[in-house]
Amino acid sequence: MNFVPLILGIVQGVSEWLPISSKTQEILVSHYLLGISLSVAYSFGLFMEMGSVGSALVYFRTDVVKALRDRFTLTFLLVVTVVTGLVGVPLYVLSDRLLEGAYNPGIPMIVLGVVLIGNGFYIRYSRKSLRGFREMRLREAVLVGLAQGLAALPGVSRSGMTVSTMLLLGIKPEDAFRYSYLAYIPAALGAVATTLLFSDYSLSRVANQIGQEGILLALMSSMMTGLLVIGLLLRIAKTKRVYLLDFSLGTLALVVSLLTTLV
Repeated sequence: MNFVPLILGIVQGVSEWLPISSKTQEILVSHYLLGISLSVAYSFGLFMEMGSVGSALVYFRTDVVKALRDRFTLTFLLVVTVVTGLVGVPLYVLSDRLLEGAYNPGIPMIVLGVVLIGNGFYIRYSRKSLRGFREMRLREAVLVGLAQGLAALPGVSRSGMTVSTMLLLGIKPEDAFRYSYLAYIPAALGAVATTLLFSDYSLSRVANQIGQEGILLALMSSMMTGLLVIGLLLRIAKTKRVYLLDFSLGTLALVVSLLTTLV
C-alpha cells in the first residue's frame, strides 16, 4: 500500500488548524515525497484545503446553517471573505516568484510564534474583560480579513493569523477559534478555485505520482484528522487555562519555523 497520500492528508489535517502554516508543511512533504517543484507543491497544498473544508463543514454544520439566517454573522463572513480575496489573490499570483527567490517561509512563523506567546501572557495577566463575537465592529472584521488574506503567503498560517488577530482585539478565545474556523470555509473554497483557475496542471503532476485514488485518500484522511484536531482545540479554548494553549501553539510555531528554516 502507498502510504504517501495518507501522510499528505494527515499533515494537512493537523497543520491547517495549528499556527504552523499547512501550506508550508504540504510544500515540504510533497516536495520531498513526490519530487515535485516548490511552486507545484504550493498549489497542491492549497488544493488540499478541500479536505479541511470538509472538516469545517461537518464540525460546524449547525453554525453554517445559523450563519445563513443571522445577519450579523453573515455580514462578518462576507466582509472577511471579500477582504481576504482582495489581499490573498494577488499574493497567490506572486507566490511562484517568492518561492523561487530567497523568500524563507520560516520567518513569518517565527513572528507569529512570538505574537502567540505574547498573547498568552496578555490573556493570563490582563485584567481587561474579554468581549464576545457579537461585540465585534465592522472595521475589526476588515482586520480579520486582512490577516486571513496575508496567509496566502507561504509560511503564513491562516488559523494563526485570524485567531491571534481576534484574540488581540479582545475577543473571547472560544469565539476567536470558532469564528476563525467558520471564516475559513469560504476563504478556502476561494483558494481552491484560484488554484484550479491559475494552475490546474499542478493536480495533473500530483495525479501522475499517486493517482486519482491517492488524491481522494489524501483528502479523506485530511478531513478525518481535521475533525479530531478542531474538537480538541475548541475544548481547550473553553477552559480557564486557555493561555496555555497560546503558549503551546506559539512554541510549536517557533520550533516548526526553525526546522523549516534549516530545511
